[in-house]
Amino acid sequence: MDKLWAPWRRGYILHKPGRTCFICRIKKSSQDSKLFVLKRSRNSFAVLNRFPYNNGHVMVIPNRHVGTLEKLSQSELIDLVHLTTWMMSRLQKVMKPRGMNLGINFGRIGGAGVPGHLHIHVVPRWSGDTNFMPVIGNTKVISESLQSVYRRLKRNSP
Repeated sequence: MDKLWAPWRRGYILHKPGRTCFICRIKKSSQDSKLFVLKRSRNSFAVLNRFPYNNGHVMVIPNRHVGTLEKLSQSELIDLVHLTTWMMSRLQKVMKPRGMNLGINFGRIGGAGVPGHLHIHVVPRWSGDTNFMPVIGNTKVISESLQSVYRRLKRNSP
């Protein structure tokens, strides 16, 4: 396959990092549905990743702009872990994945796209969600829109 039509990726390709952290802009915004914020807690928030590795890819983020776990206070760290486990439970209930990947990238060399603002990736996984496309075509297929995933995860959410 030579081409895969994916116009929604244009935003990622053309994205130019601004002076302010996009995560901090999301944290300060009150437009949760537009920005796909799923839940806010006292010290953290959960948001759908706009450029997901898989359907339901969520980032759980401390409110405070810090790059490493040791810079969080005990209450911030506990809150971050509680929101992460809540989000994993919600994904399990709504999307019924067969497994999940949970990860944090530290520093640019460690793969962090935003090295200054710590965030935990929660990526649901299903049997067969990897196929020939990533291997042969170097392309990942996301089968559900962000809007649809957001509506499903928010529906009847406590």
